[in-house]
Amino acid sequence: MTNTVDAPDIPAPEALPALRRRTTAVLIASQILGGLGIPIGIALAPVLATEISGTEALSGLAPTASVAGTALLSLPLAALMTSRGRRPGLVLAYVIGALGAGLVVLAAVVESFPLLLLGMAAFGAGSLATLQARFAAADLAEPERRGRAISHVIWATTIGSVLGPNIAAPTSRAFSGTSIPEEAGPFLFAAGIFAVAALVVAVLLRPDPLLTARAMAPHEEGTAQSRSLRAGIAAVAASPMARLALVTVAVSHTVMVSIMVMTPVDLGHHGASLQLVGLVISGHIAGMYAFSPVMGWLADRFGRLSVIGLAVGLLCGAALLAGTAGPSHGRTAAGLFLLGLGWSAGLVAGSALLTDSVAQPARAAVQGLSDLTMNAAAGIGGALAGLIVARASYGWLNVVGVCVVLPLAALTLRRAVAVKKA
Repeated sequence: MTNTVDAPDIPAPEALPALRRRTTAVLIASQILGGLGIPIGIALAPVLATEISGTEALSGLAPTASVAGTALLSLPLAALMTSRGRRPGLVLAYVIGALGAGLVVLAAVVESFPLLLLGMAAFGAGSLATLQARFAAADLAEPERRGRAISHVIWATTIGSVLGPNIAAPTSRAFSGTSIPEEAGPFLFAAGIFAVAALVVAVLLRPDPLLTARAMAPHEEGTAQSRSLRAGIAAVAASPMARLALVTVAVSHTVMVSIMVMTPVDLGHHGASLQLVGLVISGHIAGMYAFSPVMGWLADRFGRLSVIGLAVGLLCGAALLAGTAGPSHGRTAAGLFLLGLGWSAGLVAGSALLTDSVAQPARAAVQGLSDLTMNAAAGIGGALAGLIVARASYGWLNVVGVCVVLPLAALTLRRAVAVKKA
């Protein structure tokens, strides 16, 4: 059985490098735009949730709702990409994210906590678009350069993500004196940015990279059944390396999200201003994205397992710094920067290893399963993070983060030993 849409023409070998560059350029442009909008939710959602609900115990639910929305939408959008290509899936994700940002503003105006959670869940689709773009970059990449292809698109998010939290404060002041609370105003900006990103992808991401990759590998073309979610699960179950890759991205994302979403609250407890919170989050996001090309080069040069080991060390170091920072804002900022680096190493190496470990027909389904797993786990972690901080402390939250990372370290060491013996 063939695709449900017409396959694009197979590019000539001499035209393939230019096609790769053009596809990467479009994905980079959309990542920059998405990066401007997403950090607004990261920085302001906990604050907005506290104001609407009246309790800090529920502050972690707003960013957690965003992560949960990303998880819930992962499989439907993966199914859409499997049948129709990357472009329609990415466009729909950005559109849903824009609608979600609008709902957040409405929730703030009417002071409805349930509506806030619904809006943040839809807002999470913007994050899903930026996550799936890394796999779109890998569709046409040579196997020995997949790590770098993924990392270059992740890196592009740096530009928007560093600026985004710092735009929050002036954008908030623009709504002073209106019926829109200052903390909600930046979400209107995010809605517009997501809409522009959707337009860029819809118009310029042609030919579709996933459909082109399939057309270039007809010997790997599968039936609809071989590209289903069930086939994706079977492909992961059959490959120890794919299982390790799935665990890597899930653990890296869960630990990062759980600590990150509660850091603005902890900073607030120690007298940090909204502007300082934005700077700390900017540094964290710079760690997540700015050094991803280094992680991609390391993954291609020294192997995926080595970089996964690096991720383990960085995540544990980050938890140690942030968890013992107390009133030292500089120490908290350093911990959050390392937390971003650990996430980058885990996501780049894990994503490359996952793509390496499964056949082309099942890749889109497996990649959707990966995003579902990582965001579902992070959603649970984010929800528990608020409770841990409310019942114990931010320091104990970081201790729990280290406990989550240690099994990944053991699993990585086990696979490294098995590879060496083989």
